Amino acid sequence: MAITRKSQAEIAKMRSAGRIVAEVLALVEGAIRPGASTAEINALADRHIREAGGIPSFVGYIGGRRYNPDDPRAYRWASCISIDHEIVHGIPGDRELRSGQVVSVDVGVIWQDWNGDGARSFICGGPEAATPATAGLVEATRLAMMAGIGAARPGNHVGDIGIAVEAIALERGYGVVRGYTGHGIGRDMHEDPAVPNFRTRDRGIRLEPGHCLAIEPMFTLGHEETALMPDRWTVVTVDGSLAAHFEHTIAVTPDGPEILTRV
Repeated sequence: MAITRKSQAEIAKMRSAGRIVAEVLALVEGAIRPGASTAEINALADRHIREAGGIPSFVGYIGGRRYNPDDPRAYRWASCISIDHEIVHGIPGDRELRSGQVVSVDVGVIWQDWNGDGARSFICGGPEAATPATAGLVEATRLAMMAGIGAARPGNHVGDIGIAVEAIALERGYGVVRGYTGHGIGRDMHEDPAVPNFRTRDRGIRLEPGHCLAIEPMFTLGHEETALMPDRWTVVTVDGSLAAHFEHTIAVTPDGPEILTRV
């Protein structure tokens, strides 16, 4: 797939999609409480996306950048909700949340054929329910996302994003998930280039105005090794350690990165 640069008009549509993503994540923050089910949180996300005029971009996705809502393997929920040692792609259901759990919520929205994608990790019960280790992991992952965004400037390379993200993990002693990365985004939810969260030998493409990326670090309290659960979606840490996940969709502009997934 070619790496494309988006026009100002196209970025404006992505900004609208991103605003809906941000609204959903703000609503979710208020809904994550002990006793709430992940199905209830997903229903909240689905309802707001549709009422805002968007389409949940995860529904009908079968992986490998392919959609087929009739395929029994297709994802059927508006959000991914991953708990504790689940890193990404957790399936909403009847599970009830407990105080102190790390709850990572990922949401994608299509608005007028253009995509926004974002994620946040929350602590059920609020900051007072978190252990120092849990709070540190969540905050470091958020800071790493912001460091990666800061590196997404014209003239830098995609690899500079990974260097900035990994530096936070190395400084604070966290594992960096390597099997899953950020990505380009636009008319398709997943476009080239891949955006690693770690240093690579290849610096990747040179960033230019109009490039749009989803930057999404995933850190763990333990090892970086992952496993795929039998549901074919949920990715977990092999050692059972806690994980956190943050994501923003950004556009590279002449003045630097613009976060599109914000209200």
